[in-house]
Amino acid sequence: MKKFLVTGSAGATGAPTVRLLLANGHNVVAFVRREDDRSQALKELGADIVTGDMLRIEDVRHSMTGVDGVYFCYPLTRGAVEAAAILAQAASEHGVKQIVYMSQRQSRPHARSPATMSHWLSEQVLDRSGIPAVHLRVNFFAEWMLYIAAEIRAGRYLTPFDPESRFVPIAAVDIARVVVKILENPEAFGNKIIPVTGSVEVSHSELTGILAKTLGKEVRFKQVSPEEFVNAIGLAGDPSFVAHFKAVKVDQQERLLAGVDRSAAEILGRPLMTPEQFIEAHRHLLT
Repeated sequence: MKKFLVTGSAGATGAPTVRLLLANGHNVVAFVRREDDRSQALKELGADIVTGDMLRIEDVRHSMTGVDGVYFCYPLTRGAVEAAAILAQAASEHGVKQIVYMSQRQSRPHARSPATMSHWLSEQVLDRSGIPAVHLRVNFFAEWMLYIAAEIRAGRYLTPFDPESRFVPIAAVDIARVVVKILENPEAFGNKIIPVTGSVEVSHSELTGILAKTLGKEVRFKQVSPEEFVNAIGLAGDPSFVAHFKAVKVDQQERLLAGVDRSAAEILGRPLMTPEQFIEAHRHLLT
């Protein structure tokens, strides 16, 4: 039995990571910004809930006691690099053996998105910490379909991206399974960059068709501005999201999110969830 810290533990990848680690018999510290129904559900499963701010080093230090490995996930908003530095320092002080970091597929030293650049810089900070760090450069979550579930129920696939831009969506639970494999087997991974994609490349237009066929209803593609999209999904209060989506629109035009990578499936030794399977599993939210 080991002890792991999961940040962003109420989020799309954090919550299933907590559940899987607990199911495998480990102790889990679930770091959350505030207690709510999501954190309560994890507490009832056996997680140790710690509330705090990733930008306060004492909060992070407090969560790190006795921890063997960390899954570090930070939102698209500002503060990622500072959070990475704080986490690296606290992990060094407590002898953590492995960090798994959620990065982005298009992370690179000349990223046009401030959020993507912050992810790349965070990778560099963690690499200099002296602690083995695996950077998961992840494609779009399949969960983006759930973020626009109300639109899909109304018969619209809403996106700020071009209809023929291509990407490889991956279900958050498959990402969580990869995280768990690495945390449980740190000696097999160490320091590494791993591209993490789903198994099927699609365009936004094609995904609209998959939604329509799987749900058995009309779904129309609708492209809107990044500003309209952010308003529609309730993130208008943070300018980071508009800036990111504007940049990622160009990233997709340059095919930076295209191309299937088999790393995740090979790590898991099993097929990944297809778009059709994901849609069917969440039919109750989309119809």
